[in-house]
Amino acid sequence: MRTDLSHFETIARRTVDTMPAAFRAAAQHVLLRIADWPDPDMLAELGIDDPLDLTGLYDGIPMTEKSIDDFPAPPDTVWLFREPILAEWRDRADIGLDDLIAHVVVHEFAHHFGWSDEDIATIDEWWT
Repeated sequence: MRTDLSHFETIARRTVDTMPAAFRAAAQHVLLRIADWPDPDMLAELGIDDPLDLTGLYDGIPMTEKSIDDFPAPPDTVWLFREPILAEWRDRADIGLDDLIAHVVVHEFAHHFGWSDEDIATIDEWWT
């Protein structure tokens, strides 16, 4: 089984490509970044001590909060962190790696579309 960064990117892009059309068009304008670990500055900003606790991150302004009056901002980005995802996959042992990668992708893109963690938990008990 492949677990390298390239495999993670392939699964993440495939997940975006299979989103419903109404979401896919907007999702394709978001940068997708795959890294082994979250950057220490990201962890500090989020108040997270253990890098294994962050499997993904949406960095941007949710679509529901954007305005044409906003100053130009850096592009919206969805980050996936390979090592924390691999650790969760090993710990859980009840889901395939590709399914876990896809799940993290969908969760982070839900934030792009303006959903809170509480909104996501309403339809996806995984996160509760």
